[in-house]
Amino acid sequence: MQKKKKAYKGAGRATDFLITIPGFLLYSFLFMVPVCMGFYYSLTDWNGVSKNYNFVGIQNYIKLFSDSRFLGSLGFTVKYTVLLIIGVVVISLTTALILNSKIRCGDFFRSMFFFPAVLSLMTVGLIFKEIYYRAVPLIGEWLNIEVLKTNILSNPDLAIYGILFANIWTASAIPMVLFYAGLKNVPMDLYEAASIDGATFWQKFKSITVPYILPTFSMVFILQLKAGLGVFDYIMALTGGGPGGATESIGTLIYKGAFEERRFGYAVAESIVLLVMIAAISLIQVKMTQNKEVNE
Repeated sequence: MQKKKKAYKGAGRATDFLITIPGFLLYSFLFMVPVCMGFYYSLTDWNGVSKNYNFVGIQNYIKLFSDSRFLGSLGFTVKYTVLLIIGVVVISLTTALILNSKIRCGDFFRSMFFFPAVLSLMTVGLIFKEIYYRAVPLIGEWLNIEVLKTNILSNPDLAIYGILFANIWTASAIPMVLFYAGLKNVPMDLYEAASIDGATFWQKFKSITVPYILPTFSMVFILQLKAGLGVFDYIMALTGGGPGGATESIGTLIYKGAFEERRFGYAVAESIVLLVMIAAISLIQVKMTQNKEVNE
């Protein structure tokens, strides 16, 4: 009997191993191999086309941190990412709290708020480009608001907020659903006990809601961190990095460096730095929230 159990366990382990092989091969071929090749090319001066290139070691990485264009795009990207995370978390969480309060026509409003998620990023960018070019200046004339009388995308100081508005409008849909699902997992008896004790809405939110939705918050944070640091579609559709490079992110800088300026090795070095930034910040954030999660 014991021999049969051991044989059964051994067969089960072998089956589990065989099942994981296709996924492991796809992951290796589509992710690990390109990352390793990219790291190698970041140590060269390859232009992306020629068969001949020189190995330059870490010179590309050294040059990065004295490159004013890279540092400028890095500063823009970090600012954009921080504002994106704050905007998405505030709007999606607020919307989820409202929808969780048993309002009338809740299904209709949930569908309406989720609608932007089904649109392509480039389509959203082109739609908002027309809005900023035609509708907003007209509204500015009607209301006599000087800052809105011209296309905000042509203003180096305001262009980032035009891109952010379009991005947040689309990006808040899925986090709203995640927060809504997380709120459904909070035990109602805790709210009832807190209400009996005279707790305010803010006290219940801080002491009950937040600890239970921290795993959801962590997920939303990482998703928006990745989206913010790698923002590309909205910028290319709305400003192309202008005016005067005011909205050039690391993503657009990498694209232009690799495919327009033929500095492929240098552009890959920029992408490796971006990858390390996303991984490091995500790891720190996950470690910080793990200790505060509620263990049911």
